[in-house]
Amino acid sequence: MKYISTLVITLVLMLSSATYAQSKVAHIDFQKLVSEMPSVLAAQEEIQKLEKDYQTEIEASIKEYQTKLQSYSAEAESQTDVTNQARQQELAGMEQNIQQFRQTAAQDIQKKQADLLRPIIENARAKIQEVAKSQGFDYVIDASLGGALLMSEGKDLEPDVKRALGI
Repeated sequence: MKYISTLVITLVLMLSSATYAQSKVAHIDFQKLVSEMPSVLAAQEEIQKLEKDYQTEIEASIKEYQTKLQSYSAEAESQTDVTNQARQQELAGMEQNIQQFRQTAAQDIQKKQADLLRPIIENARAKIQEVAKSQGFDYVIDASLGGALLMSEGKDLEPDVKRALGI
């Protein structure tokens, strides 16, 4: 009798651990999925337009700077030292303004890109989780280069490992 109860307990434990070992795993190339979404294409067009607008402004500022530089260089001999120094300071200020505008433009473009893509990516993740749950997958792994775990419904071993380590 004792042998049968031990056998039953062993079978129950094996079956319960087997269910954990049989987690269903799926994969998806998340980058490819996102890049093919129509909303991403629209966002990219908007970002490219913004980049073009900034580039046009920067080129206009550079052209203005170059025109003044040529003009001031041609007139330098007929001007006083004080005037030439003031002009050099003006040109240096223009250079600095152009550099600052470039940095501001790059930051604005990055922020705009993040603002446009964040909801798209969150929507894609939510849909992946929804589809994975409906099909009974415990884990979805990103198959993109350098990908990671996108969704986890399986057993988290951290509490058990911490307990085993005495943490």
